[in-house]
Amino acid sequence: MTEKSPHILIVDDDREIRDLLSRFLEKHGFRCSQAAEGREMRRQLADAKIDLMVLDVMMPGETGLQLCAQLRAEKNSQVARLPIIMLTAAGEETDRIVGLEMGADDYLPKPFSPRELLARIRAVLRRGGQDLGPVGEPVPLLVFEDWRIDLSGRRVSGPEGEVELSTGEFDLLVALAERPQRVLSRDQLLDLTKGRTAQPFDRSIDVQIGRLRRKIERDPAQPKFITTVRGGGYMFTAKVARETGTA
Repeated sequence: MTEKSPHILIVDDDREIRDLLSRFLEKHGFRCSQAAEGREMRRQLADAKIDLMVLDVMMPGETGLQLCAQLRAEKNSQVARLPIIMLTAAGEETDRIVGLEMGADDYLPKPFSPRELLARIRAVLRRGGQDLGPVGEPVPLLVFEDWRIDLSGRRVSGPEGEVELSTGEFDLLVALAERPQRVLSRDQLLDLTKGRTAQPFDRSIDVQIGRLRRKIERDPAQPKFITTVRGGGYMFTAKVARETGTA
């Protein structure tokens, strides 16, 4: 870890969560600072250059949603553009939607895997042009035809270059591509992409399949990669190879 390592600020009133995430992220090459509430957060932002904030929604006093809105309204452009990943309570869809509308770059429902948070942090920083390490660092890839899925960077590129996918679209594509030539029901896809936050009769998979097809299929009306199986669900038909590439 060096002074050039990305600096992450973790804002959460739960000290155990702050300590756990700090240790985990520092182990993976990040510098970390902590804050338990808004006043401490502002002091950290004034005293250090923060590259990304992990912000909990449910906090006593000023909530994460209020703090996010205040930061986006800041006159200091560096603070106003600070990447923010929000941590939300499982099932609180309203908080997630409001957080994204207020300018959060991504969200993660609790409980979550630290590894997933790590992947999302790296993805958000890369989208902002942050250098996360030397060129040549090996990264895991899923490859099909002229497409590459960078699992660690959460990036997808095709014949015409990189394709912007939402968090849900990326998770859905990975769930399908990791299980090629298998019929996956909507319930299975919900479990693979949303886990404990999935709701009965959730039709969001159908919506995301449609969006995903428009982004990766040459003809979305006659999909080549993601086909519909009547009465069953969806199947990823392409042959997929696991490879190691470079960052």
